[in-house]
Amino acid sequence: MRDGKLKRSEREMEKMVPEEEIVIVGGGIAGLATAVALQRVGIRALVLERSDGLRATGAALGLFPNAWRALDALGVAHKLTAVYAVRKKAYVTDVATGAVQEVSLMGNNSDGPITVHRKALLESLAEELPRNSIRFSSKPISIEAQGQEGPYAIRLEDGTVITTKVLIGCDGVNSFVARKLGLTQPVNSGRSALVALAVFPEGHGVREDVQQFVDVGKRGGIVPLNDKEIYWFLTFNTPKGEAMTGDPEQIQKQVIENYAKDFPPIYAEVVRHCDLSTLNLAPLRLRLPWDLIFGNVSKGNMTVAGDAMHPMTPDLGQGGCSALEDAVVLGRHIGKSFIDNRRLVPGAVARAIEEYVKERRWRTAWLITGSYISGWAQLRGEGWLMKMFRDVIFYRFLFKRLIGIADYDCGKLPLLDDQNKIQ
Repeated sequence: MRDGKLKRSEREMEKMVPEEEIVIVGGGIAGLATAVALQRVGIRALVLERSDGLRATGAALGLFPNAWRALDALGVAHKLTAVYAVRKKAYVTDVATGAVQEVSLMGNNSDGPITVHRKALLESLAEELPRNSIRFSSKPISIEAQGQEGPYAIRLEDGTVITTKVLIGCDGVNSFVARKLGLTQPVNSGRSALVALAVFPEGHGVREDVQQFVDVGKRGGIVPLNDKEIYWFLTFNTPKGEAMTGDPEQIQKQVIENYAKDFPPIYAEVVRHCDLSTLNLAPLRLRLPWDLIFGNVSKGNMTVAGDAMHPMTPDLGQGGCSALEDAVVLGRHIGKSFIDNRRLVPGAVARAIEEYVKERRWRTAWLITGSYISGWAQLRGEGWLMKMFRDVIFYRFLFKRLIGIADYDCGKLPLLDDQNKIQ
């Protein structure tokens, strides 16, 4: 009797809301871009974001030509291209020898990357969405499928239950939706990354090109964003028991004392000017390519995108870029199904999602592999053989081919007329 009363009380606490067409879990780059892509083909999506506002973790990111093509398809590229400069070259310094190597960042048929504030990118995407499209402070705690192709009941931490015809997980490396699909957990790469912004109120006077500093087991870099801000990063091997810990001020001190001392003085100076509120330290994890190729990336009308689908190391700068590709490709396939049927038909949407997975599976597996190889090669190892491989083979031959990954066009979104739009 008591159990029955308890269950009835729990049901009464649940707050039911009207059924949604599409729910996207996660309001990062992948989630917002996917919502924009769907909006442009006439479908309103509800974005559930666990934070209480737009997340700016990561400070900044480099966007290569493939990302700009995706942003152009989403209608937001023009908001950012006028503000930030193209990076054509990187200067890589071997701190042990002092040798500096110039590396082209230009693709065979495209310009180099443009580094932007992550917050600026998120805001540019969010501005394209209708009011109330993003529900903040919304953390899913369970997902129940009410049939092979949905609908799906999402129970939130606050007791709200949201039902949706289509569910898209854009909830990052620790994706709740990916676990529901049965995808294997990402593995640790054995490295960590630290990123932040440095602020120089009077100006920094640093040249615009990317600068990287390579030593045994660690790699640092600086990228000016404008006259007063510099994006800086550090990747390093993290053997068990030796992870960097502490609050932002302690981490900054550890970087200066244990890592920056081996790099040119400019690096330590940048770290000293760190805006500690932007500092983010995280272990680098990736989904094994074969788990992505052979795993369940979709089930009925549920799938994943961005880091929820293909977490990778940042060594080719393709994490955010590939998330934007995902958004356009998924929007194209679901949009075409919606336009053809003039509504979301569960079976047709499931087939559209299958086509999306088919298009993305192999490309993203290659991006994961290429990023891992790039990171392994650029963290200088001991001995002349490893140095020769990095300086002669990797930077002169392999890096150019890997950068070619960015010479990719994910395509456009389908056109629609006013009759097909959901008001």
